[in-house]
Amino acid sequence: MRSRRRWAVLAAGVAAQTAASAMVYGVPFLVPSLRDERGLSLAAVGIVVAAPTLGLLMALIAWGAVVDRVGERLPMAVGLGACGAVTGVLALLAPPSLTTTVALLVFAGVGAASVNAASGRLIMGWFDVDERGLAMGIRQTAQPLGVAFAGLVLPTLAAREGPLPALGWPALACLVCAVVVVLVAADPPRVPRAPGEAPPASPYRSPVLPRVHAASALLVLPQFAVSAFSLEYLVREQGWSPGVAGVFVAGAQIAGAGGRIASGWWSDRVGSRLRPMRQLAVASAAVLLVFALGDLTLGLIAVAGIAAGSVITVADNGLAFTATAEIAGSSWSGRALGVQNTTQNIVATIAPPALGALIGVSSYAVGFAVVALAPLAAIGVTPVASEPEPERVTAARAAAGPGD
Repeated sequence: MRSRRRWAVLAAGVAAQTAASAMVYGVPFLVPSLRDERGLSLAAVGIVVAAPTLGLLMALIAWGAVVDRVGERLPMAVGLGACGAVTGVLALLAPPSLTTTVALLVFAGVGAASVNAASGRLIMGWFDVDERGLAMGIRQTAQPLGVAFAGLVLPTLAAREGPLPALGWPALACLVCAVVVVLVAADPPRVPRAPGEAPPASPYRSPVLPRVHAASALLVLPQFAVSAFSLEYLVREQGWSPGVAGVFVAGAQIAGAGGRIASGWWSDRVGSRLRPMRQLAVASAAVLLVFALGDLTLGLIAVAGIAAGSVITVADNGLAFTATAEIAGSSWSGRALGVQNTTQNIVATIAPPALGALIGVSSYAVGFAVVALAPLAAIGVTPVASEPEPERVTAARAAAGPGD
């Protein structure tokens, strides 16, 4: 019988990831205020935007190894608490130097990485295969929900209190959610190895898992192109106020959360994670080109591209994470999810400053058209033909017997 506790564990994981995402991915909402306050170029402010994801990048695999060894709850609570504490210090400091700001944001990202490595593994332990796509889709709503929360509150707070003091609210959310994790997010039962049993072989002996990581990393580029620059585009190019633009982006992010749930449910129904992922790559390339066309011709088309892109470009995340954990198996899933997050965050760290520099010397249309090459490449990289047979199909064949 399936434990009802799995839904409480999932809710705690979503809350933890939402709080961490509001801090890590909420920094782009401070871009207009930071530029006005500090006089930063778009490329320089891109470094600030990338700092928390650099912290994630540095720590994800290490957190995954810790999770595989000691379980999920303690690393999540410690890391999330550290993220909240460091971000709180940054919010309370007198206006710090750019170097100090970047350094503290990097340390906050290191703490937040614990949630990325652990909460996905919780789902693999508590949910059966026919619910994992849906559960991971729900879990992956945390990032757009965190971005939506940041979009609703940070631009207004930044205009009133300053860009860095505005981060006090995400810091408080991280600290509260660390307590929730301790109280609710129980580690799933683990099956001990028999005496003398060899540890499971590395899933990286096959090229399938590296190809999943590569395809997912390529699909991060359109996601961060939309999330990092949509508010700046609406304010600077379309003349929207920061508050109105923040509400629009927040609404689009909430719609993106629904897209992640839908894609997870879709993958459970079709018995594949990678086939829907490849189809979403096609859609991501198309929506980026629509935005580029709108920037050249009609602003309304570009705005529609932002809205659609906020849904389509994030819908594949849960599929890649579920595929990664299922291919890796329970003994390797923490490390594999750490590698998965790391490859994504390599792109996420590089994308804002690189794309900001490209847009600065050309235009938004050129920048987003170039980004469209990444999902086009992901179409070929996604290893659909090599995807392992779904567990329920294998179980059904075994139950039927060789003669059926």
